Amino acid sequence: MFQFKQFSIVQEKSAMKVGTDGVLLGAWTPLINNPYNILDIGAGTGLLSLMLAQRSYAEQIDAIEIEENAYEECVDNFENSPWGDRLFCYHAGLDEFVEELQEIDEDTNEFEMVEQYDVIVSNPPFYSEDYKTPDEARDLARFADALPFEDLVEAAYLLLSENGIFSVIIPYSAEENFIALAKQSLLFPLKITRVKGTPTSEIKRSLLAFTRIEQTPIVDELVIETARHQYTPEYIELTKEFYLKM
Repeated sequence: MFQFKQFSIVQEKSAMKVGTDGVLLGAWTPLINNPYNILDIGAGTGLLSLMLAQRSYAEQIDAIEIEENAYEECVDNFENSPWGDRLFCYHAGLDEFVEELQEIDEDTNEFEMVEQYDVIVSNPPFYSEDYKTPDEARDLARFADALPFEDLVEAAYLLLSENGIFSVIIPYSAEENFIALAKQSLLFPLKITRVKGTPTSEIKRSLLAFTRIEQTPIVDELVIETARHQYTPEYIELTKEFYLKM
């Protein structure tokens, strides 16, 4: 179990455990549009949904998770949290979930979404085919062919409300390609934060937030620590409402 200040995460069976990427995204995701509803794509243990429940007044927080063990633990973590009445996890793949929310408009005879979300978050899989392991559940949680970036961006375009914000954390090496994919779907960067482990290390991750409005994005950098377990003031400020020892 991983204990945060206001909730805990059971992660005994889930392939992907609580990690820095998820905590960063949950703490960083912009909530400036005061969301009514939130969608967590590929929820795993439910970490992102729980962090956003703590940070927001959103009345509806939906999560989708395809892997059965992770789904079961996500449901348990939601039920055992202070916000169980606002959280719901669907045992489904992204394509299935999108299909369920589509219906034919009788006037235009075209598909339209019956529900859209003010905030969509995802900590998507991103290791490539070359790194497959014998652990199928972990691979499903962590490999890009389980949820290609193209599919994620397309779903975000369909599911995002007019003033919605779509946030992800991805490898820095994929940033340029992901932003280009998003622009093809008319989603434009609102904020870009590049993450380094230490001041002298290479940029490893990109936190990206998108909206339907084309604008000049805010671009900055976050350094996690100056030495082992010596965290920067910026990282402490970002995560102090969650980590017990911050």
